[in-house]
Amino acid sequence: MADSTLWWLAAGALIALELVSGTFYLLMIALGLVAAALSAHAGSAPVMQWVTAALVGGGSVAGWWGWRRAHPRAAANAAANLAMDVGETVDVSSWQPNHHTTVKYRGALWEASLAPGWPAQSGPHRITRVEGNRLVLQPASSS
Repeated sequence: MADSTLWWLAAGALIALELVSGTFYLLMIALGLVAAALSAHAGSAPVMQWVTAALVGGGSVAGWWGWRRAHPRAAANAAANLAMDVGETVDVSSWQPNHHTTVKYRGALWEASLAPGWPAQSGPHRITRVEGNRLVLQPASSS
């Protein structure tokens, strides 16, 4: 079997693993294997194919890691989305005895609890904060 075929098979296996695991870094390493396969097609010696795979794959991983470190979007987007929810209104049909309920908000069902000191009544409620995946509510008529 040709060297290039082995590189292509290895790249395909890493891409399949990435689809299962969701790890973007595996795609970066697969990019290095693709570069090695192209190097093999060009007639490079096996040592140069390995060097190409290491440089391109390792460089891609390092570049992606550096870019992610410089652009920490996940935490910022999550905080922005939670801050965006505060002040929005939801409709509560009933409360459980422990002052918890489920409300429909943004097209999904959310767990919600009543902010301390407020009566458990049905009707419109305002989101005062988000704790994990739970909305904390107070009656909308109180604001």
